[in-house]
Amino acid sequence: YFLILKSGLPLTCTYENGIMNAEVIGMFKINPYRPGAGLMPTYLAGRDADMDAIRDLLDALKLGIPTQSVIFSGLRGVGKTVLINKLQEIAEEKGIFCKHIEVEERKDFISQIASCSQAFLRQISTAEKFKSLIQKPLDAIKSLIVSFDPDGNTFSLSLQERELYRTSNLTQSLTDVFTALGETAYKTESPLCFFIDEIQYMKPEELGALIAALHRTNQLGYPLMLIGAGLPKIYAMLSEAKSYSERLFIYKEIDSLDRDQSIEAIRKPAEKLNVSYTDEAVGEIIDITKGYPFFIQQLCQIVFQNTDGKRIDEKHVESCIPEFFHNLDNGFFKVRYERCSEADKKFIFAMVSCDKLPCTISNIAQVMHKTVSAISTSRAQLINKGIIYAVRYKELDFTVPEFSGFIRRLPEFGEWEKENQEEQK
Repeated sequence: YFLILKSGLPLTCTYENGIMNAEVIGMFKINPYRPGAGLMPTYLAGRDADMDAIRDLLDALKLGIPTQSVIFSGLRGVGKTVLINKLQEIAEEKGIFCKHIEVEERKDFISQIASCSQAFLRQISTAEKFKSLIQKPLDAIKSLIVSFDPDGNTFSLSLQERELYRTSNLTQSLTDVFTALGETAYKTESPLCFFIDEIQYMKPEELGALIAALHRTNQLGYPLMLIGAGLPKIYAMLSEAKSYSERLFIYKEIDSLDRDQSIEAIRKPAEKLNVSYTDEAVGEIIDITKGYPFFIQQLCQIVFQNTDGKRIDEKHVESCIPEFFHNLDNGFFKVRYERCSEADKKFIFAMVSCDKLPCTISNIAQVMHKTVSAISTSRAQLINKGIIYAVRYKELDFTVPEFSGFIRRLPEFGEWEKENQEEQK
């Protein structure tokens, strides 16, 4: 048995011959830092300006004023998911109907958007006076599911009915759903906002249909908007999908925290527990984490857990650095590295071997002793997997901060370098 006493002391309890034996196994310690995928930190630093700007848009939406949608982009670990989760919370407090969608490589987006749309109609239908407004958007959703969701069994329809609802045009079908939802939202004074994370995993035809549907809904002045987030490649994806996408969205780039913001992210959570950092300790943490929110949470969690007392100094931080990199290497970095094929890994090794990042694809080809066309498949696969992205024309970098340092720590990278140097000779 495991118990935690009111005093905070954890005990292990065992029974032997009818007698309970209890042993204190250590002091339970509250840790105010929360590294994780989209976990809300106890103090959200550096995003006040972004949240204030979105609050104004949400206020306009609540008043029925047509509003531009918003796209946040940034590298892994900068807090995009945390930010849009916080914005969803703010929107819900304002009485806006919200639904969160996380796009996945192997999960169909159409089924998710249809499910969220149905949830909106269910909420509207609870009011007797609005029940007559449900049929039009419901028919549009039926058509979308019947035509583009192969696993959709939401509606029990006869073969004849299915043929009636079937269409081959995804853009028109999704546009019908959005405009019907928008019209219902307008007539019921119930604005809605879709929060879509990991947009870079959307299929091109789905993204194009989504943009067109949102565009038409905006033209009609309906209170429906989208707040999305994804890796830096989404700018190019949106532009390629529809030429007018740059006018449809407000683009916000989410970067690492500046020095003052990093100091707040480090110190504010600990202050709640009457723990402080020396200036030297804070400086060391910022130097190591480069201001990336996830890295700050990860390192500070380790430092806080391994430090007794009410003051954390530079030596405490330095003693935790090996554990910090060990955790990143075996979690945050490794998860992404293991998704790569052997050809992908050689491409990554060549990127790291270039003089600096971002690097050109021609330099990568030169390091690999191949032509640019010969490595184009690996380049495309790594972009699709969200490992690398195009910074500028023909220049590439990693979507994961400090990923090159992880690669350099891998034994197989050292072996590859030796082999590559021998080939060059």
